[in-house]
Amino acid sequence: MSREFRFLITLQPEPEGGFTVRVPALPEVVTCGDTYDEALANAREAIEGVLELYKEQGWTIPSDQETRVDHLTVAA
Repeated sequence: MSREFRFLITLQPEPEGGFTVRVPALPEVVTCGDTYDEALANAREAIEGVLELYKEQGWTIPSDQETRVDHLTVAA
């Protein structure tokens, strides 16, 4: 029986177009897509692949991490 997991993802718009996707709870997951929908589909596929690896290795699947996003102003 499979279990569902919910993970926070970040989508970083790229200057040349598209998005880079990261999953804070699964640092192994870094993917991208030319469109928002493609980025989400690629993220789902990457997450599923990493979760399969965790299961095969007998590793504990980490819980989602609460992530705070904020802005910080610095002088340079």
